[in-house]
Amino acid sequence: MDSVTQKHKKDVKKTLVFHVISISSSRFATYGSARSPSDADDVSGELMEDLVEKSGHAVLGYELVSDDPSAIKMAVMDALQKDADIIVTTGGTGLTPTDVTIETLAPMFEKPMPGFGELFRYKSIDQIGSAVILTRAAAGTVGDKAIFCLPGSPGAVELALSDIILPEAGHVIKHIR
Repeated sequence: MDSVTQKHKKDVKKTLVFHVISISSSRFATYGSARSPSDADDVSGELMEDLVEKSGHAVLGYELVSDDPSAIKMAVMDALQKDADIIVTTGGTGLTPTDVTIETLAPMFEKPMPGFGELFRYKSIDQIGSAVILTRAAAGTVGDKAIFCLPGSPGAVELALSDIILPEAGHVIKHIR
């Protein structure tokens, strides 16, 4: 890491607060509006909370919503009003007709972070090969908060959080505040 990057990462907020939103119509149909990933048999949601907490950050809340633009937007708008620094969604980033997370949230981004999706896809090649073209993982800022939209698979969640989001979270928040 060069000295400029090291300097930028100096004095970043050490403990950040995350809000997790899991987007899945099938899971929502089975479990309703669960308030914890264990209540919804949500492996990716549990992994998100575990990785965030093990890295020394906090999880403010969890929501399960269906692949419905209104439900997704309402959950994110609600999370933006809370004390979370970062909102992370999982699910709805693929190409099926019901995958509407990106169409719903990207218009809200005041500053898109295209480098996140680019780096995520680059790093995913080792795991999933050319199927990487099917992911539309994205990120952006809304006010002084960051939103990351991840695929629903546990492998994608682990890669995104461990290799990209958690190492850069404080740096991102420092810049947008």
